[in-house]
Amino acid sequence: MVDVLGCLLGADEAIWGLNISASTGRPTGTVYPLLVRLEQESLVKSGWEAANDRPGPRRRLYALTPAGQDWAGKLCTAATPARSGRPAIRVVVA
Repeated sequence: MVDVLGCLLGADEAIWGLNISASTGRPTGTVYPLLVRLEQESLVKSGWEAANDRPGPRRRLYALTPAGQDWAGKLCTAATPARSGRPAIRVVVA
């Protein structure tokens, strides 16, 4: 989860879910349900891209809300590896 949040934190604008999947190496079946749960908690907002000349269906774009930015920043900082080389915390998503 921290890697998905890191992608969202590092994005200058809303990002396509498949880009998050590719950047993190996580399967889309993991990324999209996580994005849905984060959106239900008002930590992420999403919307459809504006129509463009690109062929294919429109993409759903995701971005952190202000509350989500604060939360994700704290979580990513807390998850930074400790000096022992092990994670400082273990993130569990229920």
